[in-house]
Amino acid sequence: MKILIIRLSSIGDIVLTSPVLRCIKKAQPNTQIHYLTKPAFVSLLKNNSYIDKIHEYHTNITTELIQENFDYIIDLQNNFRTLKITKKLHVPTSRLQKLNFKKWLLVHMKINRLPHIHIVDRYLACTDKLPFILTNDGKGLDFFLTEEDFVPIDYLLSEPFIAIAMGSQHETKQIPIEKLIDICRQISPKIVLLGGKNDDNKAEMLRKNLPAQQIDNLCGKLTINQSAACISKARLLLTGDTGLMHIAAALHTPIVSVWGNTVPIFGMYPYMPDKLYDIIENNNLKCRPCSKLGFKHCPQKHFKCMNDIDNNLIIKAINERFDQHRSL
Repeated sequence: MKILIIRLSSIGDIVLTSPVLRCIKKAQPNTQIHYLTKPAFVSLLKNNSYIDKIHEYHTNITTELIQENFDYIIDLQNNFRTLKITKKLHVPTSRLQKLNFKKWLLVHMKINRLPHIHIVDRYLACTDKLPFILTNDGKGLDFFLTEEDFVPIDYLLSEPFIAIAMGSQHETKQIPIEKLIDICRQISPKIVLLGGKNDDNKAEMLRKNLPAQQIDNLCGKLTINQSAACISKARLLLTGDTGLMHIAAALHTPIVSVWGNTVPIFGMYPYMPDKLYDIIENNNLKCRPCSKLGFKHCPQKHFKCMNDIDNNLIIKAINERFDQHRSL
């Protein structure tokens, strides 16, 4: 049996598909699993032992996929592009049932009709066309690393440290720099800053405002897999609603997540069987959530969803998670 999994983007969404791959292989070990994603995200999957072949999305990908003669397709993206591809393959296809209207109701009308179900369980439910029943093994997410991923961070491993995810695709998911400066001034462990090149200026601002502390700015200096290796060795990750949050969950690194314009009820909170995470959010705003994704700037121009969160709550969660890890 040969199955094609489709999830084109992005970091967190792809990591959250990992239980589907593992559970299929456990149910039917001889099944070949192929995965279609965008070239930018291949590195997230290249070490996954449950995947037999990765296909990089491009304009003529359908011709390549037809030659594979798949038995089934599980479309976990379900957009116009993937619909176009699957229609041409003429293969039994299960699709993620999106909740766009219910999310729209919550965002625009503040009417909550969303089910209390994580996106991982919705992914697992998208297997109704398979000739066997897929059950959740309860083992959480997967993220596979190699020894080479640890080479650039070897020097970090001699002392405990906290990792901070500086960026996100949308700024209204990012922890404000002023808040990070205040928080970091009140915690003692070494701090490692993670993110892309676009986050470097913000990370440097944080580092320069805390000259007496041990802070390494690795934004733009590591690949996503190297950043994951760093997270795997951290005592905890402080983050917004980001892809690195889901990588931390896969690596069983404790998480302190601070939520801005998005809300956990969308079903994208940390998926960890051991629940080593804290969710800190402002539930006293009529304008939240203001988007299912995010914005470059707060539409109300006050960003109270982040700014009004008591920094002491975040610091308390960091200290408790750090001490909990130390006592293990």
